[in-house]
Parts: sequence; structure tokens; C-alpha cells
Amino acid sequence: MNAKNVLVSGVVGGIVNFFLGWIFYAMLFKDFFPQSNEEDMDLTMIFLGCLVYGLFMAYVFVKWATISLAKTGAQAGAIFGFFYALSVNLFMASSGKLDVQVMLLDVAITIVMSAIIGAVIAVINGKLK
Repeated sequence: MNAKNVLVSGVVGGIVNFFLGWIFYAMLFKDFFPQSNEEDMDLTMIFLGCLVYGLFMAYVFVKWATISLAKTGAQAGAIFGFFYALSVNLFMASSGKLDVQVMLLDVAITIVMSAIIGAVIAVINGKLK
């Protein structure tokens, strides 16, 4: 395994994830999701979560799948996003506080975001070979 590829592409993927989340959730779709008190939000933890997601995707791309093209990265990222978002949203729905339409919107947003993140990670992996 090439640790440099995982670290570089994973960190970049995490940063892309963080900013895409800000664009999608704080700007484009903020009226669709329950409002959080900004004082309750910990941006450090959000960033660390984004970083872990990027590193996980990069690890799989480098170690198991050898994904290094934007198209295959986007496809694999979309699949990651679908299963990740569906899993998280089903758990959230179990609390009874998540509307089904909001859940489906979140899954769709996560698929798009993960496809972009996957494409970025794959392109970086291709350039670092």
C-alpha cells in the first residue's frame, strides 16, 4: 500500500468533503433540514468526520480497488455515498425525528458529494503513481 497516496488524496478528499458540505447543507439546502444552533455545532468535529470519510475512501481506492480515474472514482464514490447515507439516515429515522423526504434528500446530496469526492481522490491517486 502506498501510504503517501492514501494520506494526500484522503486529506484532500476530506477538505473537499468539508467545503461541499458547507455549500450543500449551509447554503443550497439549508431550508430543508432542521436548523441547528450555531453554538451547538463544533466545526472541528465536523472537519474531522469529513477527514475520516476522505481517508477511508482513499484507503479503499488505493489498497483494494486501484481507482485512479475520475470516472471510476465518481462511480465508486457515489456507491460509497449511497450506502453510507442510507445507513446513517435509517439510524436517524429510528429516533422518529427525521422526515422521509428529508432523509431521501440527504441520501441524494450525499451521493452527489461522494461522487465528487471520489473523483478528486481518484485523480490525485492517478497523478501520484
